[in-house]
Amino acid sequence: MTDKIRIGDRVQVFLNARNWGRDEWFDGTVVRIDPYSQHRSFYWVELDAEAQAALGGRMKLISVFNPKNIRRI
Repeated sequence: MTDKIRIGDRVQVFLNARNWGRDEWFDGTVVRIDPYSQHRSFYWVELDAEAQAALGGRMKLISVFNPKNIRRI
């Protein structure tokens, strides 16, 4: 992740099949960032309506901690 992600940025988050039933990138918008350490933060992402529907409507807001699972679009 070379570009710093900020609140309001459009991003994609990766959800894995083990926890979500499919390996896929989903679109959303960063709505909050909670610092965890000097090098890591929790990125709170509100998923787009299409992503919510693809996940069966069970998830609207998700926290992403691992930087390899979030990217700007």
